Amino acid sequence: NSKMSKGTTIKEALARFEEKKGEKASESTSVELHGQIPPVEKMDASLSTLVQCEKLSLSTNCIEKIANLNGLKHLKILSLGRNNIKSFTGLEAVGDTLVELWIS
Repeated sequence: NSKMSKGTTIKEALARFEEKKGEKASESTSVELHGQIPPVEKMDASLSTLVQCEKLSLSTNCIEKIANLNGLKHLKILSLGRNNIKSFTGLEAVGDTLVELWIS
């Protein structure tokens, strides 16, 4: 089954964020990718570009798995509320820095 995902990719969401904010996502300490239309379904490798990010918001999407956080060496707050997250696997990548996890 090679059904193409119809969701917004992280790369697309980051491009929207940069357009709206007028700054590079890779230099931003707070990156907001919540409530994308269509929703983000996968935390893909594009997240690893967020090297300065301290707060990442991905709430109100359709994400099922926590993934690709290993590049986020400064992440303190991760907001994943209102998604379809079924397990916390993937969080250990930010275990040393993460202070708050918002999830529902």
